[in-house]
Amino acid sequence: MDTKIYVTYNDIHRAVKRLAGEVTASSFDPDVIVAIGSGGFIPARILKTFINRPIFAVGISYYGIDNKPTGSPQKIQWIDEVQQKLSGKKILLIDEVDDTRVTLSYCLEELISHEPDEIAVLVIHNKQKQKGASFPREIKRYFAAFDVEDRWIKYPWDAQDISEHDVYTKQSVTQAEKEVQ
Repeated sequence: MDTKIYVTYNDIHRAVKRLAGEVTASSFDPDVIVAIGSGGFIPARILKTFINRPIFAVGISYYGIDNKPTGSPQKIQWIDEVQQKLSGKKILLIDEVDDTRVTLSYCLEELISHEPDEIAVLVIHNKQKQKGASFPREIKRYFAAFDVEDRWIKYPWDAQDISEHDVYTKQSVTQAEKEVQ
């Protein structure tokens, strides 16, 4: 059995729609969405359909070409006129996965330095494992669609052949159903 978790665009869309409902029900009303690239871009855009707010994109590099973590995260792209756009605002920070939490924590510290009113975090998958960093104490709201075991997650936007990805997704679901029986 492949030890990876395969997800489809439809899976992501349904998860984001559910998370949008959770955010709204929590009474957190963000002024802006900040998407961590590249994994947070697509979930952020889907979320905009349900919570119509401007999206700012940031680029943080923590993994090298070989998918191994580097020494520490580095800013690749950041928000222009950041103080004007974030100071006193409610920010919803989005990424696809909370793996080691190092990238999320780094980005949160950077955002906090611009004195927002509040920041919440939203991820599709939260890996159930020991994290390499903690959230700053200012973070009170965390939304995760799924808590998953520590396995590699294959997102559709990373697929070179989407048809092959879909086949693996169906095989993965079938295998998971067999394991439950």
